Amino acid sequence: MAATSNVTEIIFLGFSQNQGAQKVISVLFLLLYVAILLGNGLIVVTIMAGKGLTSPMYLFLSYLSFAEICYCSVTAPKLILDSFMERKVISLKGCITQIFFLHFFGGTEIFLLTLMAYDRYVAICKPLHYTVVMNRRACGLLVGAAWGGGLLHSVGQTVLIFQLPLCGPKILDHYFCDVHPVLKLACSDTFLISVLIITNGGSISVVSFTGLLASYVVILRSLRTQTSEGRRKALSTCASHLAVVALFFVPCSFVYMRPCVTLPADKIVAVFYTVVTPLLNPVIYSFRNAEVQNALRRLMGRKGSWEEK
Repeated sequence: MAATSNVTEIIFLGFSQNQGAQKVISVLFLLLYVAILLGNGLIVVTIMAGKGLTSPMYLFLSYLSFAEICYCSVTAPKLILDSFMERKVISLKGCITQIFFLHFFGGTEIFLLTLMAYDRYVAICKPLHYTVVMNRRACGLLVGAAWGGGLLHSVGQTVLIFQLPLCGPKILDHYFCDVHPVLKLACSDTFLISVLIITNGGSISVVSFTGLLASYVVILRSLRTQTSEGRRKALSTCASHLAVVALFFVPCSFVYMRPCVTLPADKIVAVFYTVVTPLLNPVIYSFRNAEVQNALRRLMGRKGSWEEK
């Protein structure tokens, strides 16, 4: 795909050229990354090991947490290591790989969030049909479709950007490879490719976000017939999900649903959807859930009993 390119490596400028500031940033991101691994990893283990967490919502949540771990791992370790290097370099193949997995796990996360909204819609608006509609086979197919959709999106973005000849300058004012910064390295007309990249990323975001909003509009309308306790529980779950959706979709929309130009704010905005959202997901969507808390207590109690033996 990049056979005509004379660029073999790419240099990141990162957040700062000051060595002291770089080390502070590295330590900060290391702490955040460890917290993401522990928080989301604990959610995955708790749901997989918890006997009471068998509903489709928790299945989707476990896959979301796993995708969050993978998504953050595409960029954070490289940033942490680069903060100790004078030259922050990545090979062209490494850059291709980073873009592929960034959009693969990011696209999968978008589809999983959409599935979770659909799950809540069926559970609240069609409770009598919930076990039939969201049966084990259907949930497995939906999860497979989410990962397949993320793969197709990623392949599309990667093929589009790396069919262009890259001839420099080989410097990116960013801390990881992404389609918009790399597009600036192209030495041919990029207008059509830019339109296709925006269409690919933008269509997924628009369709998914529209589906999410439609689901919650219907859910909120149906809550008028629910009991006060039912409304409170449903609103609590929906509010947590909407918070995660907003934290992920708003920054992504700012970066990917506009013309292919880079802005100084892009690096800061990227931190929100690559680090902040994976960090807050276990807190605002999982640990506030009473069933997850109870399963976590049982898991910790079981671990304690094993240690005593």
